[in-house]
Amino acid sequence: MARPAAVPPPTVDAMSGMKPHHIARLASAGAVRLAPDGRLAAFTITSVDQRANRYRSRVWVADTAGGNPWPVSAGTERDEHPVWSPDGRQLAWVTKVASGDRIVSTMAVGAPGSAGQPARFDDEVEELAWSPDGRRLAVVVRDRDRDQYGPEGAPLPPDRMPPRRITTLLSRLNGEGFVSDRPAHVYLVDLEVPGEPVLVTPGPWEARNVAWSPQGTALAWSSGRHDGWDMDLCRDLWTVRVDGPIGVPERVTPTDASYFAPSWSPDGTRLAFLVVPTPMNEPRHGQVGVLVAAEGASSLRVLSSDLDRNAAPHEGPRPPAWLGDDLVFSAEDAGALRLWSVPSDGSAPPALWLGGDRRIVSWDVSGPAAQDAIVAFSAGDALHLPEFHVAPLSPGGAAAGGRLTPGAERRVTELTASLRAEATLVEPERFVATSADGTEVECWAMAPLDAGPGRHPTILNIHGGPFTQYGHVLFDEFQLQAAHGYGVVYCNPRGSSGYSEAWGRAVRWPEAGDDAGSGWGGVDADDVLACVEEAADRFEWVDADRLGIQGGSYGGYLTSWIIGHDDRFTAAVSERAVNNLLTMESDSDIAGFFAAYVGHDHLQRPELFARHSPITHVSDMTTPVLIVHSENDLRCPMSQAEELFVALKLLGRHPELVRFPEETHELSRSGSPAHRVMRAELILEWFDRYLR
Repeated sequence: MARPAAVPPPTVDAMSGMKPHHIARLASAGAVRLAPDGRLAAFTITSVDQRANRYRSRVWVADTAGGNPWPVSAGTERDEHPVWSPDGRQLAWVTKVASGDRIVSTMAVGAPGSAGQPARFDDEVEELAWSPDGRRLAVVVRDRDRDQYGPEGAPLPPDRMPPRRITTLLSRLNGEGFVSDRPAHVYLVDLEVPGEPVLVTPGPWEARNVAWSPQGTALAWSSGRHDGWDMDLCRDLWTVRVDGPIGVPERVTPTDASYFAPSWSPDGTRLAFLVVPTPMNEPRHGQVGVLVAAEGASSLRVLSSDLDRNAAPHEGPRPPAWLGDDLVFSAEDAGALRLWSVPSDGSAPPALWLGGDRRIVSWDVSGPAAQDAIVAFSAGDALHLPEFHVAPLSPGGAAAGGRLTPGAERRVTELTASLRAEATLVEPERFVATSADGTEVECWAMAPLDAGPGRHPTILNIHGGPFTQYGHVLFDEFQLQAAHGYGVVYCNPRGSSGYSEAWGRAVRWPEAGDDAGSGWGGVDADDVLACVEEAADRFEWVDADRLGIQGGSYGGYLTSWIIGHDDRFTAAVSERAVNNLLTMESDSDIAGFFAAYVGHDHLQRPELFARHSPITHVSDMTTPVLIVHSENDLRCPMSQAEELFVALKLLGRHPELVRFPEETHELSRSGSPAHRVMRAELILEWFDRYLR
């Protein structure tokens, strides 16, 4: 169903493992939205067009009672952000076309009706929300400064643009370029009376997570609009009347944290939300909270603290969903991304609602008032790409207090089938390693595919973040290595998300004050080394004399750090790495953020940043290292790779630097398909050179 017709099937042995060209077979379901009555669900499928060297996404609709889904958008470009009209008869979505414009489209679904394109924008559309009366769409779109970029339809060429005047941090973002002169704003599009969209949130401030009140009289959104928002990273929830002339925005939170992802209660009196308590004292668990809209900060209550898991996952969390008087939300848990529920009055702690060893990457619920109470979701695990599922909701037993709980699941899509028809996938095995101080660390291992008896070269992989997690996901990197004859080992060291908040904060700097830890390169390095040591003792296929190490972003940092402190690895790949924390505090698109771990800024205490920087220990690096970096990486700028490469060359070592043009920090995940294949091939070739 979802296999791109433009991709010819490669001629390979169906029983072999995954090869770099199989990246063209990676398709995933996402962006799930249920119709109000629960009978239909919309979701997107993103796939690779190998010939065009690009990704395409399409909106599909499924009958939640059964049957095959059908496409409602063309899928020739990137169709995203599906939303249902309040009567469930129409869908709206956004298409990013070849010109770079974004078109908002509407179409009748399952009943006679018309199709239309009520709005077109020349910059990124990030969200759609349909008004309860069906007359308007709220659209979150990047709003260009016309003096800087030129009028719509006649953009200025770069050599005619005026110079940019920068007054805030966070003036640019990886993958998006400059954003200070094109902030995200909320507009209203009238679906009945054609005309120009109406701006709701003027000014230089970013506005996101727009939500309609059930009566359609007000909007809520998240924005930092105070002096110093770019320094403290706090965001507030705001509301505004839109049932007449646009009103004056009202702040409903106390500007002491990062509040976002608002969700109105069915009666319109309360707002649920997510909150990160101390944005510049990281890492912290995202929490679920609720407040009375008319009372604001005085009524604020946090509901999820007893769970001690991160409810603001790295994938980009959706707002908490109201299910009667309960709230459903996602949280990371030991390599999984699961759904939890909690009473909105705080009368009980959060309870697991939809679990499993998998990652539920997008989801939606239709509640008790729906004709068909349903949960629909996209989820994948170690052997499956994200697939679309549905499950009925019914009142649970005494343990659930009679509240709605999910029943038997039905998997609707088979997006992994084309990959599994051509490649045998390796299932990870979980194990536990004991670190140097006695701490137990959750780890996984994948034996080399069809490698036969004896010991085999093995690669230790380290995730980015550090406040992210490895776990229950089909990760092409690991499958490629295992299919190529390498053992694969990976873990969630201290500093990772998915465990207690104390686990994540264990890598704060010793000088950080509250919750002081080891700093980066401390217990986290001990944990990943304990993982590979335990694997060598536990699995007969691990060759401890032929070990590789690889990581990207923070994982690249720890790779560079470890080869400057440990010589057990025969070869290393340090990718999009942080190699100099001191310069990162000035050059990164999140400049200033690293002080959130250090507890001091780099101007007053530069030695704290230098002490934990791999570049400080470069003279001790003797492991052959391949340095992979993208030239348009704004998160870890290209200079981070150049510093390491130049230093090693001057020391008489033999590093190699590979630069990918036109790519960003996201090369390995969403870079051009051709570059992703090239990257995979060159990394395998590097390890072949030293580990075979």
